[in-house]
Formats: sequence, structure tokens, C-alpha cells
Amino acid sequence: MSAASCLLTEDQFLCSICLDVFTDPVSIPCGHNFCKACISEHWDRNVPSQCPYCKEVFNTKPELRVNTFISEMAAQFRQSAQQKASSSSSEQHVVKPGEVPCDVCTGTRMKALKSCMMCLVCMVCLVCLASYCETHLKNAGFKRHQLIDPEENLEDRMYMKHDKRLELFCELAKTEAEIQQMIQKRRLKIQEMNRSVELSKEGADREIADGVQVFTALKESVERSQAELIDTIKEKQRETEEQAEGFIKELEQEISELKKRSSEVEQLSRSEDQLHLLQSFTSLNAAPPTKNWTEVRVHPPSYEGTVRRTVTQLEETLSKQMKKLLSEVELKRVQQYEVEVTLDPDTANPNLILSDDGKQYAASVSVTYEDMKTNLPDNPERFDTCVLAKQSFSSGRFYYEVQVKGKTEWTLGVVRESINRKGQITLTPQKGYWVIVLRNENEYTACAGPPVRLSLKSQPEKVGVFVDYEEGLVSFYDVDAAALIYSFTGCCFKEKLYPYFGPCNNYGGKNSAPLIISPVNHTE
Repeated sequence: MSAASCLLTEDQFLCSICLDVFTDPVSIPCGHNFCKACISEHWDRNVPSQCPYCKEVFNTKPELRVNTFISEMAAQFRQSAQQKASSSSSEQHVVKPGEVPCDVCTGTRMKALKSCMMCLVCMVCLVCLASYCETHLKNAGFKRHQLIDPEENLEDRMYMKHDKRLELFCELAKTEAEIQQMIQKRRLKIQEMNRSVELSKEGADREIADGVQVFTALKESVERSQAELIDTIKEKQRETEEQAEGFIKELEQEISELKKRSSEVEQLSRSEDQLHLLQSFTSLNAAPPTKNWTEVRVHPPSYEGTVRRTVTQLEETLSKQMKKLLSEVELKRVQQYEVEVTLDPDTANPNLILSDDGKQYAASVSVTYEDMKTNLPDNPERFDTCVLAKQSFSSGRFYYEVQVKGKTEWTLGVVRESINRKGQITLTPQKGYWVIVLRNENEYTACAGPPVRLSLKSQPEKVGVFVDYEEGLVSFYDVDAAALIYSFTGCCFKEKLYPYFGPCNNYGGKNSAPLIISPVNHTE
């Protein structure tokens, strides 16, 4: 060990911050070594963390662990230096009055040979400003320091000469920190923009896929309608040809019979037997008369209006199909904004019973309106006739689905936070309600101002609710039919919105089926 240390130079055992022999040396990721206390103090005073030597910046402050190998080597070097110092101490002089003492010596203070005037503040925010005797001058190693003849009151001299430089360095350090913060902000902005581009591309890909799906279906409908038109025309032509073929066959048969009679007449005209002539002529007259073909015609089929009727039917078909396809695409799009919705028992009417899994999103969450009252304390948040979700929304888009199968009455939608929760309630947007209702088993109404009676082709078993806060949009969907039920547009939201559930009266079990908040079934 001592032999190895002799091969190493003095500088290799010095910390580049304190410029003294390493104490608890640590290695940082860039490979440079420092005293643990020195680098810790340096990082505490400077942000961001960086190597004082090579200026490499670390986003996360590295964990410091003592390098045992360097520590042992430094200890060996320190011991060797102390031995050399003890052997030469007899040659040094004890400080006398008027001389500058060594600032490092303890006990008997020796005469200082040099004073260090290097302002390390300008480099690493530390100050040397000390005088050293021969022994400590050798042990510490000051090749990078500015050494002068020993002087007293170094600090006063130092700050008089370097006050402006110190101030400038502090400004530079502050500027460096600000620059690093600006760099970090811009890197985060780049990440944000890259993410926006990714989201935009994902959205574009979805739109293209949806568009291809819609146009492919429409194209297939047009091709199918075209094929049906061609088949219709060909069928009419086939029927005309079959009719003509029947007439022609009948005419040819009559021609064959007439030729036969003509031959018989010719042969009879050549007969000299008068009796035979009379007998044969009577049989010729008894033959059935031939058909009168004067008015028989083969009329070409009329194609007048065929194409027009086909196109008209196609327009109706495409219109219905487009509405259905677009509704399916729209529903699939809004389902992407599915959110967790659970019921808040603190807002529930005492006549409502919430299921035990009300806080579990994975399972269905149900609420039923029973005649039996539960022992729940009344509070300002509690409603007289319904229940709210625990979750509220004050920006963005959100979507959830509610099963209404088997119910004869219900109310669904969203409400603002400040609505009246007691007594008679008016369900209108002006009062903070954006809801649709079912009454009397099949009467659907959008509670706008005035109410809008809804005509639905089928009774929804599952209703989807979508809200775009910034766009002021609340839409309701028949999930199974992928059809839009109704949309409130042009809404002005300024408060938190809560999902709203009204299961209505039990009516002796007729309306006992629960409202169930169901997980969304995402289909491709």
C-alpha cells in the first residue's frame, strides 16, 4: 500500500473543492472525486446539482457513498505526510511577535511561510483566505491556489479587492440556475408538444378508420342497390323473351299444321274420284279455325322510372344507414371518455337503498327506491327524491352508462352543484338540471324549457350520458341501438357538474327495478 502510494502524485489525493487531502472521499456519476462534506455543501448552495470540475448537470441529486479505496489511499498519504512533517518540524520556526502565524497549527503555532489569496468563491463558492506554515503548506498542496507572502487581515483585503467579483459570481450562479430552469421548462414543453402530436395522430387514425368504415358500408349499399337494379331489368327482359318465345312456338306449330293442310288440299285437288273429293273436303271444313294473330304483340317492357325509383329507395336506405353508422361512430367516440361514477350515500333520499358496492367501480352500482325508510340523518346535501354521484366534473369530457331495463319511470342527467335539494324541484336547465325522464312506461321527455317530447323507435334498456364541459353539450344515447336520444346544446357551465339519478317511486313493485351504473362495453 505504501509502495503504491509513493507512485501517486500529491494532486491525486486532493479534493478540487477544498484543495486538501480527501476526507470521506466520494465518487459522483461523471467519475470525479470530492470530500463528501465539500460536494454536499456545494450542491446545497447551487441548483441544479452539477460537477464543480466538469460542470456535468444531474437532474436528480446523486446518492453519495464513500469510496473506500480512495479513502484508504488518502489516509496512507496523510500518514506519510505527517511523518515527513514531524521530521522537519525541528527545522521550522515558532512564530514571533510581528510575524504571521499558521492558521492550521494547533498548540504551538509555527511561522507562516505563505498566505493564500485565491478567492474560491469565483470558482466553487468556498473561500480559502488562510496562512500556512511549511508543514501544512506541503501537506495541503496549493498548486492551484494564489500564494503570496504571509499577511494578516486577509479577509478584509480579500473582500475589498474581490467584492465586485463575488457579487458578479453570485449573479452568474443565479443566471445559470435560471437558464437551467428555462431549459427544463422547454424540454417539458417539447415533451408536451410531442404528446399532443401523438394524440393528434391517434385521433386522426381513429377518424380515418371510422370514415373508412362508414364509406365502405355506404359503398356496399350502393353496389347492392345497383346489382338489384340490374337484376330487375334483366328479369323484365327475360320475361319478355319468354313471352315472345311462347308466341313464336305457337305460331310455328300453326304454320306446321297449315302446311300439312295445304299438302292435303293439293293432293285432294289432283284426285279424280269425285266421291272421295266430297268426303275429304267435308273433313277439311270440320277442322278448327286458326288463331287470329292480328292483334297479338310482344311489347318491350317499360323501364320508365325504374332507375329513379331505385335511386329514391337508395337515398332513403342510405339516409337511414348513414344515421345509424354515424350514431355508432359517435357513440364509440364518446365512450372513450368513460369515467368512474359511484353513488354518494350522503346525498341519497332516505327512501332510497344504495347497494353495498356503491364505492366499487368494477362491479355494478345500483340504487332502488323503496317504500321502507332507512334511518339516515338529514343534511343539506341530501335530496328529497334522488341521489348524486360522488364524483364532480368542472372541465373536459366525461361519459357513463346507466341500465334502466325493467323500469317504468326514471330521471337521468347532470346537475350543477348549487341546485336546490329540498322541496319542489323544477327540472330545467335554468334551474341547473340537464336531464331526460321516463314517465308512464313509454313517455320520454327532455326537460328543456319548454319540455321536448321524445319519439323513440324502441325503449332504451341502457342509457349513455356524455358531457363536454367546454362545448356546453349534454347528450343521451340508447346504447344498444347506438342511437342519439337527445342533446342539450349551447349550455353555459360555470360550476361543478354531478351525475344525477332519480329512480322514482316504487309503485307497489311495478317500478322496483334498480338503476345500475354499468361499465362501458367497448366494441371495435
